[in-house]
Amino acid sequence: MDLLQRLRRGLGATRSLLGERFSATGWVITPETLEEALLAADVGIEAAETVARQFDDARRRGKVAPGGEMAWLRSEVEALLTVAGSGARRGKPHVVLVVGVNGSGKTTTAAKLAGRAKAEGRVAMLVAADTFRAAAVEQLQVWGARLEVPVVAQRPGADPGAVVFDALQAALARGVDDVIIDTAGRLHTKHNLMAELEKVRKVCARAVPGAPHEVLLVLDATSGTNGLAQVREFGARSGVTGVALTKLDGTAKGGVVLAVARELGVPVRWVGIGEGSDDLLPFAPDVFAAALLEALA
Repeated sequence: MDLLQRLRRGLGATRSLLGERFSATGWVITPETLEEALLAADVGIEAAETVARQFDDARRRGKVAPGGEMAWLRSEVEALLTVAGSGARRGKPHVVLVVGVNGSGKTTTAAKLAGRAKAEGRVAMLVAADTFRAAAVEQLQVWGARLEVPVVAQRPGADPGAVVFDALQAALARGVDDVIIDTAGRLHTKHNLMAELEKVRKVCARAVPGAPHEVLLVLDATSGTNGLAQVREFGARSGVTGVALTKLDGTAKGGVVLAVARELGVPVRWVGIGEGSDDLLPFAPDVFAAALLEALA
């Protein structure tokens, strides 16, 4: 399947929910019914109000033809998801810091990023900087063996900053292209752990000038807009440059992508639609909008 087909499959539950909401009104789309449908898909209050208001304005000005409501919405969703400055900085090695709360899918996402880098012909390395959860190191090592990607790890309880520094020194010596660092899951409310994350960022910069080149926040899509508090705090404390939205195939809350883009002002870079190593898909606003809405047009 191509990217559009795979994303359509992953967004099936969200698309069905929207279809049910719109069909319940007899497909009479008003600003009110549109806002209600978007809220049901967890687009978020601010984003839903904005879209509804812009729809009302466009309709009054004759820019929405009768029967063209879904085509207008598809265009609007694409525009909302197109975040300025979305081009990623590249480094040598290119250092990606993967952050997020416990259970969001960080370790799996880190492994899938390394697998993608290798599939594209780059030399990748995984770094087990989650030294507090022994299972995280083991999980990453299992992924590394499966993907044939080296994993740098130290003893449980080791200083994460030291692990990262040693790994980046090794990456420089070996000519590694991509270094993917899996950090410990931490609640955004635990200030000491957030401070530790800031320390890891500083270690990256000391070892490789300009690093980390990406700070990727992994967010569980099933949390919906409840995850926005995570977005705010990680954005403020860890310099998030992009978002990976996981478990999109297991929720009808796919609209949270719009809420995240609006709240954080950084692009969604990846979406996870399954457990397979190739089920982390690059995010493209136009493809996402088409996968979510084209069948409703």
